[in-house]
Amino acid sequence: MKTRTWILILAAAALISGAACLFLLFGKSSGQTAQVIRDGEILCEIDLSAVGEPYTFTVTGKDGGVNVIEVEPGRIRVSDADCPDRICVHQGWLSTQSVPVVCVPHRLMIRLVSGTGPDAYTG
Repeated sequence: MKTRTWILILAAAALISGAACLFLLFGKSSGQTAQVIRDGEILCEIDLSAVGEPYTFTVTGKDGGVNVIEVEPGRIRVSDADCPDRICVHQGWLSTQSVPVVCVPHRLMIRLVSGTGPDAYTG
């Protein structure tokens, strides 16, 4: 191929790559949804972008163990738990999809997923 053709192909690829990067950086679609899961069952889904006022709720495990969940606009955490090591509390605020909050003794997990869901506690 001619040099001019290669330059056009590379320019088009650079343009497409740049547009994709801008979309990933600035094109938030529908926000983050937090899923609160106990024993593999989704107890509730919370659209963190729709949270107006901070609130807390308690999740009681089948063994009687308690986790207190704190929700604020754009983030969620386990603020208190009666498990022995309290690793779930020490994990802090969850605001990205990178690592879920997990409480192994109470079989609880909080993870973030893309999209929105109902803001309701069903457990």
